[in-house]
Amino acid sequence: MEINITSLLEEDLFQFSHSRMEGGENAGRNTWNAAKEAGTDSPILTTPEQLQALRDYVKGFGAWDAEEIAGWDDAECNALFLQLVSGDVREAGWDSLEDAEWDDEGSLIDSLTGERSESCGHLYRGDDGATYYYLGE
Repeated sequence: MEINITSLLEEDLFQFSHSRMEGGENAGRNTWNAAKEAGTDSPILTTPEQLQALRDYVKGFGAWDAEEIAGWDDAECNALFLQLVSGDVREAGWDSLEDAEWDDEGSLIDSLTGERSESCGHLYRGDDGATYYYLGE
């Protein structure tokens, strides 16, 4: 499922995803709390279908069992989604989507190599100029 994430364009994604090396001993807790607050205040996944798409997508990670995933509330789903998006953008070397560079096909460019970011295949810019994240394989 395609999720429009254009609303995150100017957001500092560092606050939702960074390492202990970058953010100190409490990086995990701090990024989760920031993502959970943002997921509550400005949710991106707003329909039952979008929330289910996230739940279906993360089943393949093997990190949570079906009962745990089903028990997540909307804020937790949105927080995890923010962390997924933020992690992918940051892995390509950018702290915000506004600063990121895109190739002619709408794929994210890795800031270090200057080439298409192979690790961020879920992020893309649509023909309509909006930015999307694909939840699915």
